[in-house]
Amino acid sequence: MELSKVHQIKRTLYFAIKRVFDIICGIGGIILLLPIAIFVKIGYVCTGDFHSIFFTQDRIGKNGKLFSFYKFRTMIPKADEVLFELLEKDPKLKKEYEKNRKLKSDPRITKFGRFIRRYSLDEFPQFINVFLGNMSLIGNRPYLPREKEAMGKYYHDIIKTKPGITGLWQVSGRNDVSFKKRLQLEQEYSNMNSFRMDLKILLHTIKAVFKGDGAM
Repeated sequence: MELSKVHQIKRTLYFAIKRVFDIICGIGGIILLLPIAIFVKIGYVCTGDFHSIFFTQDRIGKNGKLFSFYKFRTMIPKADEVLFELLEKDPKLKKEYEKNRKLKSDPRITKFGRFIRRYSLDEFPQFINVFLGNMSLIGNRPYLPREKEAMGKYYHDIIKTKPGITGLWQVSGRNDVSFKKRLQLEQEYSNMNSFRMDLKILLHTIKAVFKGDGAM
């Protein structure tokens, strides 16, 4: 059998097994979602925040297709509008955001939101995305449509795979990684993903979550 055909069979098997694993994880995550949602709601109400605990946003999926991304809200309401106001008023924050596409000490994050981020509880609604098939447990970050231009030459490699709840960037010191380095890591994952790499990422993620580093 030709090497190219053997490689194709291995890749097909890899993606088939990965999808079965995603479905199992998706079901498990959805089962846990209800009690966690109750806990999150109580936490917000106790801090005087009565807004919806869920956050929905369009993100870029595999092959550039947009999908609805689900998460527990960790920021104040209308956080995107507040972000643009902050960047206009503070040149230092703007420079940081342009470099990393995120703020290390984001003032929009609520006190309770910071807590659930620490233990990755905010990610649990994404198991709905995993079950539906527009995300995987392990993959690249689900990027915002407005980030497409900034992704530049890395875009087409990154969208070859489904976005993931966790991934190579998340277990590579995400808070200290620049936007460009993140893109390079995710390009590497898209081109080199395998059972071995996925297992390594999963083990690092489990370790980080139990330590409270919020790697998911």
